[in-house]
Amino acid sequence: MVLNRVIRAVGRSTLLDTSAGQQQVARLPLRRKYTYRSGALKPMPDITPFGLLGIICTVIPGLLIGATISKNMANFLEENDLFVPSDDDDDDD
Repeated sequence: MVLNRVIRAVGRSTLLDTSAGQQQVARLPLRRKYTYRSGALKPMPDITPFGLLGIICTVIPGLLIGATISKNMANFLEENDLFVPSDDDDDDD
């Protein structure tokens, strides 16, 4: 249903009615990634030094901190008898 509405909206925006009853396709503005309208090349984007190292140095501590918090929370729940896993669930026999 949503896809149908999107297709209809795109169809309306790309077709123009003329007085003769014919439909013409409207030219949509193009987004140029590498060149300006004059044809000159755009400058290179800024490259972040140590990008991969920064990602690794962010993700690994986040995973370790999250694992520690969840382990402590599971121990807290088990000590206060709020959640105790049953041994019957582990039997595959």
